[in-house]
Amino acid sequence: MIKHLDASSVDFEKSLQSIISSASEPSRSVLETVSKIISDVRVRGDDALLEYTNLYDHRSVKIEALQIKEDEIKMALDRISDLMRDSLNEAIRRIRIFHEKQKQETWIFKDDDGNELGQRITPIDRVGVYVPGGKAAYPSSVLMNVIPAQVAGVKEIVMVVPTPEGERNDLVLAAAEILGVSKIFSIGGAQAIAALAFGTELIPKVDKIVGPGNIFVATAKREVFGFVGIDMIAGPSEVVIVADKNANADWVAMDLLAQAEHDEEASAILISPDKNFIACVEKSVMKFLPEMERAKIIEASLKKNGVMVKTEDFKQAIEIVNILAPEHLELAVANPEVLLTDIKHAGAIFMGNYSAESLGDYCAGPNHVLPTGRTSKFSSPLGVYDFQKKTSLVKCRDGSVSNIVEVASVLARGEGLTAHARSAEFRNDS
Repeated sequence: MIKHLDASSVDFEKSLQSIISSASEPSRSVLETVSKIISDVRVRGDDALLEYTNLYDHRSVKIEALQIKEDEIKMALDRISDLMRDSLNEAIRRIRIFHEKQKQETWIFKDDDGNELGQRITPIDRVGVYVPGGKAAYPSSVLMNVIPAQVAGVKEIVMVVPTPEGERNDLVLAAAEILGVSKIFSIGGAQAIAALAFGTELIPKVDKIVGPGNIFVATAKREVFGFVGIDMIAGPSEVVIVADKNANADWVAMDLLAQAEHDEEASAILISPDKNFIACVEKSVMKFLPEMERAKIIEASLKKNGVMVKTEDFKQAIEIVNILAPEHLELAVANPEVLLTDIKHAGAIFMGNYSAESLGDYCAGPNHVLPTGRTSKFSSPLGVYDFQKKTSLVKCRDGSVSNIVEVASVLARGEGLTAHARSAEFRNDS
């Protein structure tokens, strides 16, 4: 069921390229559908939003029913168990502590001439948070997207979540209630992204849209970028596990299964220099698979994107990791710090046998919104910095500006921009 590769084989590089998951490229039909939806919502507003919501979510409601009332959000919190409420609160506490350390502050310094230069940090005014609600409900996505926005100081958060056939998830609404998010709309898909990007009578226009979604959501975010900011174009989830012979085969197998249960396009890869350990993990995978509630999804994922790679040593294993640039990387080895120094590309690194990737999904502290499809080569996890803007500050003074006036004048005239040069030179003539 799972493909096996040997890094010492002559055709390994070719085989490796075939398993590398590039960023999901939408088909022409997806592009055309998304483009039409965005155009309709932009032009016709609530009428188009309602039509697409009723069509794709199999509902039959009026426009006012798309906003989830505050009392319903409060009741959702009352309906969940005390244990679930306590778990949400503890996850929130841990995630908030981590993200508080990311907050950037305004700074100013004086240069050698006495001019004041600096950077002012301000929050984005209004953010739209997309929470998936199709194959599963994700209260963890509420926490991971809302908390860094709140830490950054965002004043208004608008949350959207699809509710197929009108079914609303208590855990998602409870998470929002605990965090104080009260503006929630039961919409999803490309129509939700369009409504957030351009605004309708019902939906406020936001400045930035964050949160994962399916190929239609990802494509819509790509299409509206520039009108609004976005966090990233997220593709299928992925994990790479580098393991030594002393790792627990059952634990590693379950970590692979956990990744594969996201959806059929998820990618789960094991890399190890020990062929016997690889065989043990595969045996454990087959042992646990029938017990899984989402066994069909896991099986489809592992058949399509599951890979076990035998390497000569850990040096070669890390070389492969840097090529794959995975969203999640587990180092199931005795001394993960030894390998860490050579790892250049990964969204999140889980170090040691007890650091299960699933802990990061929910409550370890760092954000679970991570770059996929090898984009960790140039991008970072979602963080407080995604909700803060930077403004440069320049304050030049009489008597301290002459040095930079001369430099600016020379460079401006070199570019043939005389007005620029004169504008600078006037400051020396005062």
